[in-house]
Amino acid sequence: MRISVIGCGYLGAVHAACMADLGHEVVGIDVDPRKIDMLSSGHAPFFEPGLPEALRRALDSGRLRFSTDPADAAGSQVHFVAVGTPQTAGSDAADLTYVDAAVQGLLPHLADGDLVVGKSTVPVGTASRLADLVRASSGAELAWNPEFLREGFAVADTVAPDRFVYGVPSGDAGERATAVLDEVYATALATGTPRLVTGYATAELVKVSANAFLATKISFINAMAEIAEATGADVTQLADAIGHDARIGRRLLNAGLGFGGGCLPKDIRAFRARSRELGLESLDFLADVDAVNLRRRDRVVDLVGEMLDEVRGARIAVLGVAFKPDSDDVRDSPALDVARRLHAAGADVVVHDPEANETAARLAPDLGYVDDVPSALRGAELVLVLTEWKQFKALRPAEVAALVSSRRIVDARNVFDPAEWREAGFEFRGLGRP
Repeated sequence: MRISVIGCGYLGAVHAACMADLGHEVVGIDVDPRKIDMLSSGHAPFFEPGLPEALRRALDSGRLRFSTDPADAAGSQVHFVAVGTPQTAGSDAADLTYVDAAVQGLLPHLADGDLVVGKSTVPVGTASRLADLVRASSGAELAWNPEFLREGFAVADTVAPDRFVYGVPSGDAGERATAVLDEVYATALATGTPRLVTGYATAELVKVSANAFLATKISFINAMAEIAEATGADVTQLADAIGHDARIGRRLLNAGLGFGGGCLPKDIRAFRARSRELGLESLDFLADVDAVNLRRRDRVVDLVGEMLDEVRGARIAVLGVAFKPDSDDVRDSPALDVARRLHAAGADVVVHDPEANETAARLAPDLGYVDDVPSALRGAELVLVLTEWKQFKALRPAEVAALVSSRRIVDARNVFDPAEWREAGFEFRGLGRP
């Protein structure tokens, strides 16, 4: 099929490359010339495993191109809107400026029978409003097809997701939209990927509901970590025990520094804000979910203060500033937040992240960045493990002890065996562990 993808950030660039790699003819459109130039030359503007290979295959096939001109969307049968919905300044609500601009920019280039497909995460009610605009202006139809990408696994999640959700209008228009999306996703559907067809509102709620549930599960185990610290219990053993209950499951029951990134924090805030706009208090508990998550950052900063006689002037090795491994994303990163707070307290903060040094330096240029783990550890009075990269999980006490000036470590992701490090002479602190 002929497809346009409006917005070539994280979601749009991955979607465009994967759709072309699957055999569709795709044009990716974005207002940022630098981004378009990078993508056109086969370089992803962010780190995502597997994306450079998919991008190169798609470009070499001739099925993928990029443009800054919205008019290049003309002639496509399907138009995916994949722009960001950041948190509004001074409010918890989602900022729909980019979504509205993307749809408005598409309108002159739509033809009767085209399908506009929203992929952005939006407040419930947005799709219905935009559908009226699309129909009135062009004779095209609108569907909502939320994304469920996990950073670090986005390529696999695009070509072989665990489910598809189509939010479509009722009647014949909905049947036509469903048929078009089935053709777009024919490869994955042929392997048995589940497909759910819903109305607009349900499709909009699926993504934010999933993110709210995941955030709640993460904050729950971090609340248990607070209880564990107060009572001498071990939150990792607690998580193992309750995770055997099939109704609960072990995934995402890893207590630590908490969640961040470009989705969960803003999405739960926007979801609660939308609930309030609807006159409901149903999601007020998400304020507590958010608060528990943010307290984890405070706790790590407090631990550093407890372990060092004086934070000011102390050399602290920070291992990891991306919000999660296999990503260079530092948006609302709890790791970067902790590093910046310690720097503000006067510490000499030396950072190493396998992929996020450059993106972090744009937000926090005053931190010290080094290219490898030994350079970060050398002479450190305290080591902070803030992102659970596999390179950091593989560290052994003896190799760290040979480089640091003082044997102190805070394992803010609970990836190490405390006994092993204490036997090597380290003062060791985790989160929710004795």
